[in-house]
Amino acid sequence: MKSSKIIIGLLSAAAVAIVACKPKSTSNAVSGDAASKVYVAPGKYDEFYNFVSGGFSGQLSVYGLPSGRLLRVIPVFSMDPEKGWGFSEETKPMLNTSHGFVPWDDLHHVEMSMTDGIADGKWAFVNGNNTPRLARVDLTTFRTAEIIELPNSGGNHSSPFGTENSEYIVAGTRFSVPSDANSDVSIESYKENFKGHISFVSVDKESGEMNIAFQLKTPGVNFDLARTGKGKSHGWFFFSTYNTEQANTLQEVNASQKDKDFIMAVNWKKAEEYIKAGKGAKQKVKYAHNVFDEHTHTATSVIKDEVTVLDVAEYPDIVYFIPCPKSPHGCDVDPTGEYIVGSGKLAALLPVFSFDKIQKAIADKAFESETYSGIPVIKYEAALYGEVQKPGLGPLHTEFDANGNAYTSFFVSSEVVKWNVKDLQVLDRQPTFYSVGHLMVPGGNTKKPLGKYLVAYNKITKDRYLPTGPELSQSAQLYDISGEKMQLILDFPTIGEPHYAQAVAAELIKDKQVKIFDINKNAHAFVAKGEAETKVERIGNQVHVYLTTVRSHLSPDKIEGVQLGDNVYFHVTNLEQDWDVPHGFAIKGASNGELLVMPGETTTLKWTPDRIGIFPMYCTDFCSALHQEMSGYVRVSPKGSNVPISYGLGDKMTTVKK
Repeated sequence: MKSSKIIIGLLSAAAVAIVACKPKSTSNAVSGDAASKVYVAPGKYDEFYNFVSGGFSGQLSVYGLPSGRLLRVIPVFSMDPEKGWGFSEETKPMLNTSHGFVPWDDLHHVEMSMTDGIADGKWAFVNGNNTPRLARVDLTTFRTAEIIELPNSGGNHSSPFGTENSEYIVAGTRFSVPSDANSDVSIESYKENFKGHISFVSVDKESGEMNIAFQLKTPGVNFDLARTGKGKSHGWFFFSTYNTEQANTLQEVNASQKDKDFIMAVNWKKAEEYIKAGKGAKQKVKYAHNVFDEHTHTATSVIKDEVTVLDVAEYPDIVYFIPCPKSPHGCDVDPTGEYIVGSGKLAALLPVFSFDKIQKAIADKAFESETYSGIPVIKYEAALYGEVQKPGLGPLHTEFDANGNAYTSFFVSSEVVKWNVKDLQVLDRQPTFYSVGHLMVPGGNTKKPLGKYLVAYNKITKDRYLPTGPELSQSAQLYDISGEKMQLILDFPTIGEPHYAQAVAAELIKDKQVKIFDINKNAHAFVAKGEAETKVERIGNQVHVYLTTVRSHLSPDKIEGVQLGDNVYFHVTNLEQDWDVPHGFAIKGASNGELLVMPGETTTLKWTPDRIGIFPMYCTDFCSALHQEMSGYVRVSPKGSNVPISYGLGDKMTTVKK
């Protein structure tokens, strides 16, 4: 334990020294032609959409590359008043869980849907790390289409990772915990009762609908990152694991005792065969499955109660452990599917494993004499292709280009290092500013990396931007990797704390965008497809307002007869059928966010007035020269008042008979 404390102390001291001092070659990091490489002329498009996790913001941000311009923030796991996400009645169900309404999560990683190992531009999958969830974002609307909760999980950091054709999106639990069916146990019983679960979530090829196909129950280790096999290794998954000591306290010391943790190799095709043969056990659980329907513009949430679990200890040909330097973070597979890179955070080398050698080791039973919780452990040398020597300090994550090169981030030495996968030689290194976490090469996790740019996502900025109080902006740095040497060409700040990101060519997505919702196909239960269909109805203490918006008025814009204590539902339909003409809606005293209603869409704001009086309502999204005039009034009278429900636009008022 004493030696572990010394190692951790030295690494901490090194990290402090690095962020306190500028890395070497700072003055030469950016050359004179950098501006021309990132300049996107007015009216021109970026080459790439860059989808960046928002970390503790719970959202997904979209940037253009190479400009670094922020294009959109897509609300996923956290409420967003700009777009009414989680505030409107239609989107509230999207944030439902088995714990109830949970309006926040910690979004770490992004995975694009793939066809034959290449991003196809249909969907982006993202993870909720805190209350374990997976989400699917529709890239025709740039809106969250589906969220599914993951049972038997404690943290969902090790996700989402997709197979070559997005047959499955796979998620490993960050924290091993007792299964949901056996949860009231002592923390001290970790080694006996805590288990890791890996969820295999199937994805419908046409609709994208997600369902938990099965889970694998594994020994009680923690999962960090993973990558699917590709090409020759299709049918396999590779996970980095840590805390193989199975510590339950002071993990920074107690989970770093051993020299090595494991890469876990999973034969998911074999697991799938067992599931199809009925080998899995049905387990009672509780989890939410939320879907947004773009025809009704409304989300539904269903609580499900069963999952199929396969215990890998009972099927020894599914899972194998491979020793890896302690506390690995990244576990990355090169474009050929042959090489698997492990990144031990406390190591000063990079091991590269061979898929062919792993298969031979399994066939030859080249295992350690002792299993790990009943799982075979392949001998290190039997699986090892080779080691990259002295690459840097604190390796985290590796991506690849199309020329057989790899790029690894080094958190402690604050740099990105380029090395050749075949000969394992370091080719180049460039400083980052500072403490880089993940990095991203467009297509760098696929069979065909594009290899033009690399983006480093840094945890600390210090002197990079104008100061903003005790917390500074998170930082992304863009490198040109088209030549032999990497060149830093741009810094840009990011929303939240970015972890991982993925970028795809703009041509893959931009021409598939939904521009309007056809109002004639609007199937919302409270739609008004024209001003002639607007009305106000009272049902008990509920008042339903069928309201329309068009440049530049609300209809109706005068409403009387609302009483104190009523729940008023404004069902707002945007009558526009023109691209990029949303309308907003807000009313004084509302305790939730505004609405932002797309052309042809219907969205609902619930309002419970807390006092008597006249309340202005108005459009919140600038839409025309007379936007300021796009407003109206609601009168609230005492409870039991004889003022009838009446509504109108202009001089005409309609009174609703009781």
